[in-house]
Amino acid sequence: MKILNFGSLNIDKVYRVAHFVRAGETVASAGYQCFPGGKGLNQSIAAARAGQKVFHAGTVGEDGLFLLDTLRKGGVDTRYVRTSGSITGHALIQVDDAGENCIILYPGSNFENEEEYVDEVLRDFEGPDILLLQNEINGLEQLLRKGREKGLRIMLNPSPMEERLKGMDLSAVTWLMLNETEGREITGESEPDRITDCLLQRYPDMRVVLTLGEKGAVYRDRGEYLRQPAFPVRAVDTTAAGDTFTGYFIAAAAEGKKNGEALKLAAAAASLAVSRQGAAVSIPERAQVEDMIQNAE
Repeated sequence: MKILNFGSLNIDKVYRVAHFVRAGETVASAGYQCFPGGKGLNQSIAAARAGQKVFHAGTVGEDGLFLLDTLRKGGVDTRYVRTSGSITGHALIQVDDAGENCIILYPGSNFENEEEYVDEVLRDFEGPDILLLQNEINGLEQLLRKGREKGLRIMLNPSPMEERLKGMDLSAVTWLMLNETEGREITGESEPDRITDCLLQRYPDMRVVLTLGEKGAVYRDRGEYLRQPAFPVRAVDTTAAGDTFTGYFIAAAAEGKKNGEALKLAAAAASLAVSRQGAAVSIPERAQVEDMIQNAE
C-alpha cells in the first residue's frame, strides 16, 4: 500500500508580531524566518516521519528547488514532482504572541498541474493505495474524480476553504479531515456534533475527522463516534498543527491502526508540533510522539 500526496509546495515567510495587522495599520515585526512549507509538503513529511512510504506529486518553481531537498531529507519520494519556470507558491504568515497565526497564500506554480500530468502520476497507483489531497493546488475536482476511478482511498483536507469547494461533490472522499471553521463553512453548523451529523447525512460512507484545536478532535463514521483530547503543551506556533495531525492520522490508517489509536497518535504529534516554531521543521519523529503518549499514560 502506498500514499500519494498530490499537494502544494510553498515557501513560508513567517513574521512575529504582537497582534495581527488590522486594516490601515502598519506594524513592526519582532522577527522574520523563512521555512519550507505548504500543506502538501508538511503533510507528506508528517506521514513519512510517522513511518509510511510517501510519494509527493506537485509543481515547484526554480526558486523552490530547496523544497525537494526538504522532502527527501524528511523521507519522502519526490520522483513525481516537476519543475516549472514560474514562481513557487509562497505564504506570508503572521504569528502573534499567543502562538496563533494568519496566512496570505500565493499559489504560484501549485496551480500549474495539467490533466496530462495528473494522469501520468496516477498511472502508478491503484486501490487500496491512498491519495492525500488539500485545496492548495488546481484541479481538485479532477483529482477526486480520477482517484475514485482508480479505486484509490482518498483523504481530503479542504483547506484553504473557498466558495467553490463548498458546493463540490465530496462523495469520492474516504476521510474528510477538517477543522471547526471549515466544518462551519461547508455545513452552516457551528457545533461539532452538528457538523459531523450534517456531513454524514450528505455522505453516509464518509469518515469524518474534525479537529478542535486545544479541545482535541472528534472521529465520526456511521458506526463509530470517538473523542480525543489534546495533549497539554505551551503553544509557540500553530502553523503546522493541522498538517501534522493529518499526516500522522493517515499514516496510522495506512498501517491498519484502529481509529482511536490513529486519533491519539495524531493528537500527540500535533501537540509536539505547536510547541516548536516553524512548519515542516516542527513536525516530530515517530519515536518522539510515542514517548509523549507513553509519558502521558
